[in-house]
Amino acid sequence: MTFHLPGRFWRGNLHTHTNVSDGGLSPAETVQVYREARYDFVAITDHFRPEYGFPVTDTRDLRSEGFTTLIGAELHAPRTEAGQAWHIVAAGLPLDFAAPTPTETGPELARRARAAGAFVGMAHPAASLLTAADAESLDAAHSIEVYNALSDREHRGDSWHLADVLLNRGHRLTTYAADDAHLQPQDPPPCQAWVHVRAETLEPDTLLTALKAGHFYSSTGPELHDVRVEGDTITVHCSPATKILLTGGHPSAEYVEGTDLTEATFPLTFFRTTHHRITVEDATGRRAWTNPIYPVSV
Repeated sequence: MTFHLPGRFWRGNLHTHTNVSDGGLSPAETVQVYREARYDFVAITDHFRPEYGFPVTDTRDLRSEGFTTLIGAELHAPRTEAGQAWHIVAAGLPLDFAAPTPTETGPELARRARAAGAFVGMAHPAASLLTAADAESLDAAHSIEVYNALSDREHRGDSWHLADVLLNRGHRLTTYAADDAHLQPQDPPPCQAWVHVRAETLEPDTLLTALKAGHFYSSTGPELHDVRVEGDTITVHCSPATKILLTGGHPSAEYVEGTDLTEATFPLTFFRTTHHRITVEDATGRRAWTNPIYPVSV
């Protein structure tokens, strides 16, 4: 599992905007915000739209000792069932990634991004009112953005329900949390949601390989120190929590509640043949989530 792989965890944000599109700060200022918040990396994903000149923002000169960037964009093309353009996070794009053609659909654009080497995510599904049919059509996605801090402002930040529907239908997606930071004065403060990526180095290509392999967990606060499946049980060690839960592809759940919980072990009775995950919640209501964990036989 992820927690037992060589290397360490690197903290980063996968969905970030600057004034190259509709963000409030320059790329350099945005990177500085995350550096000062003790992040290890950030993906700048400016809106890949004609009004901004279809930017793939070059952040290579903003990399430094102990901090790196992923080059990417938030891609848009027609159209979802709700009638909106797609919002697709692509981290790891080449700088010369071509603008969409007038007839290119969201799923086609996502396939092209993945073929170009990007880690592809479904951005804020709840806020975009994505349906299961929409999501299934985005067949190039590696991951689904299950928590978006900006969308939480309108109570549409959580997309776990759609994720579980897709996972129960056999789609092997990972799940990530992100800021969707625009750093505008009216926006929520940044650094509210992130991923911890397990990798041996902070090199961009190494991080992208780990992201595509699902070697990460997501958080809005708590830390997961270890998650281990042994036989028919799963054990978690974490930072102090008030609730630790086992949920997934079955309506049932196992959980413990208390004060300063740092460990829990659950039976996998209801999850032997379906995906499952660990959620940890602290005293302030902030949460951390593993990626879906699959039975060995699946």
